[in-house]
Amino acid sequence: MHELIVSHGRGRFQTSVNPQDISELRDNPGITLWLDLTAPNAEDIELLREEFGFHPLAIEDATRPHQRPKVDSYGRYYFVVFYCVDVGPETKQFCTTPIYLFIGQNYLVTVHNEPIAAIQDTLRRWRAPESPLEQDVGSLVYALLDAVVDDYFPVVDQIAERVDELEDSIFGNFDERALEDIFQLKKDLLQMRRVVAPERDVLNVMLRREIPVFDQNDVTYLQDVYDHIVRTTDAIDTYRDLLSSALDSFLSMQSNRLNQIVKVLTITSIVLMSSALVAGIYGMNFKYMPELEWRYGYAWALGLMVAIAGGTFAFFRRIKWL
Repeated sequence: MHELIVSHGRGRFQTSVNPQDISELRDNPGITLWLDLTAPNAEDIELLREEFGFHPLAIEDATRPHQRPKVDSYGRYYFVVFYCVDVGPETKQFCTTPIYLFIGQNYLVTVHNEPIAAIQDTLRRWRAPESPLEQDVGSLVYALLDAVVDDYFPVVDQIAERVDELEDSIFGNFDERALEDIFQLKKDLLQMRRVVAPERDVLNVMLRREIPVFDQNDVTYLQDVYDHIVRTTDAIDTYRDLLSSALDSFLSMQSNRLNQIVKVLTITSIVLMSSALVAGIYGMNFKYMPELEWRYGYAWALGLMVAIAGGTFAFFRRIKWL
């Protein structure tokens, strides 16, 4: 499915455009063309090849998943791979959706396999009667990338909430299931950083203006997008460090609990062994044993066991083992 919009300036838009006229339209410096392809089929791919003349490698990258965020310069246009990041409402796991952009002097082509809210929002802003966006490609690219990057911040806020919940479960309730949640969140943060961190390099290349697509005013706005990506990357690194500290604390607390259990078992074993020593001595069947015929011998043996146990407990409390 594709959507083709041509701007003739001053808020005049044309949507009923024959795709076969794209090659003529893109040579007209007075118009701005945006072609949006969702789940492109073979005809859409052929359109990119015939009407735009894009390089086969760029088209191949735009049709294959799991591309790394990057920007390639092809002399008269940029090919950019960017990513949207979202959190599943039920699984609370990160999901990333790639956007492939072909950015020319007066045209923008976006390719993606799933509907993307940022693209629809940017289209509505661009076509609004009193749109703050200029009718050039630079403003479109900035508005689109800015919408994509702004969606990172709610994701970072959810990460902060999950980190707070994990800290409460560790230090408040010591929930042992928190260990699995920590590793899952660290994995999600690593996945997000692999997407967000390379996008700084993408913006750096575009800011250098190797291809005359962006003017100085566009560069100022792209710098703002770059700053947002840096903030997001710093936040990801901060929460990864917090999770590492939480993991260390969890393991330390678990080790301390284990040490306490071993300590209690050790003390209990010592007390029982001391009492068993008395019982073992008085349980020997020798004919000439002291107190064997004594009337209070049984009570004496029990009292001796209690005294030894009490003395052992007092000793361990004195050395602060209890």
